[in-house]
Amino acid sequence: MTNHVYKQVELVGSSTTSSDDAVQRAIERASKTLRNVEWFEVTSVRGHIENGKVAHWQVGLKLGMRIEEPGS
Repeated sequence: MTNHVYKQVELVGSSTTSSDDAVQRAIERASKTLRNVEWFEVTSVRGHIENGKVAHWQVGLKLGMRIEEPGS
């Protein structure tokens, strides 16, 4: 295995379905414009409550993108 260098970006995904879905949405959306996304770390979970029920989830996460080698 070669040594890799990564760049991190922080995102917040949201979903009315679940915290898992919020993570999936954030990763899928970011992957459309970012290259070499290889890992994620959940940094926070929060939500919005309406009428005593969870209205939507918000999940903060860091994404790690592998920096390409020169000439790649």
